[in-house]
Amino acid sequence: MKSYNLIGLMSGTSLDGLDIVYTRLSHPDPGGWSFELIGFQTYKYTGELTEKIREAMEVSSVNLLLLDKEIGSFYAECVNDFIAKNGIDKSEIDAIASHGQTIFHQPEKGLTVQIGCGSTLALKTGLKVINDYRTKDVIMGGQGAPLVPIGDFHLFRGQAESFLNIGGIANISFELNKEIIAFDICPGNLPLNKLAKVKGMEYDKNGELARTGEINFFLLDMLNELEYYGEAPPKSLGVEWLEQAFYPLLKFDKDIENNLRTVIEHEAVQIAQVLNSHALQSVMISGGGALNLFLIERIKHYFKGEIVLPSREIIEFKEALIFAFLGALYLEDTANCLSSVTGASRDVVGGVLHLPG
Repeated sequence: MKSYNLIGLMSGTSLDGLDIVYTRLSHPDPGGWSFELIGFQTYKYTGELTEKIREAMEVSSVNLLLLDKEIGSFYAECVNDFIAKNGIDKSEIDAIASHGQTIFHQPEKGLTVQIGCGSTLALKTGLKVINDYRTKDVIMGGQGAPLVPIGDFHLFRGQAESFLNIGGIANISFELNKEIIAFDICPGNLPLNKLAKVKGMEYDKNGELARTGEINFFLLDMLNELEYYGEAPPKSLGVEWLEQAFYPLLKFDKDIENNLRTVIEHEAVQIAQVLNSHALQSVMISGGGALNLFLIERIKHYFKGEIVLPSREIIEFKEALIFAFLGALYLEDTANCLSSVTGASRDVVGGVLHLPG
């Protein structure tokens, strides 16, 4: 039985921090994979680094390159601390699989950028690093996203008919005619966190603030009528879309509770509409949004099927785990970006290898 020991790193658009997992991925037969989640931890960004990332789309190319190195160094510090705290033998680690921090995602222009310098990370940890998973797919005409579905169906097959991850963006994956289909449905935590910050909160815990608000039906209609929702997949969302199309419809200086309540309803409607329109009977939900009790309640209100909530560690660390899995596929020289998901002209082995010496 072939197995790989990998450290997976994930930092999403919500900027909650860097999720790290250490996992053993086993390949007992040509058609199956299994995993053991050995260790996991989230490292929060400093306030200064968070602000630099938020402003990264507006800075000069030199400052962006400097931030790339700074984040690579931050990742290395976190990985070294994680290894020490968990008593991990570095010689047993096959590689670090790092998603990086998305700054630009404009696949229609052939552009997707995730920073967090792989060479810096490799040299400062003494470990091989695989990163930049999206670029090859975009070169081949794909969206470069979502990448998690291949892991959903290899590692969690049988637990649900479809898989929904609610991070900064909410994305779905399911099988259709024996092919994996996946796409971004709508915003997830990004607008909810942005609204909560106006009230001095890092996020709206359990959706408690949203629960106190009232739906603005005029705003709800405008959100539901956004052009993106009428497009056919493959399709994906980035922060740029939120800034240009979504945020201008919201008020960030008043009616925060009502705006939160309305955005929650909008997301629940869009998510349930996709699930119901494909006659899906069950969905496993992960990501930070799975911990928003009010959002889950509203999805349940509209969705006709069963909602499956996995363990807390899977909810919070599934994406980091799956990027470790993408690293294992890279090491096997096996496609980890599926054209049926991204719309690329063919499947590719996404990733770039950085050696530590």
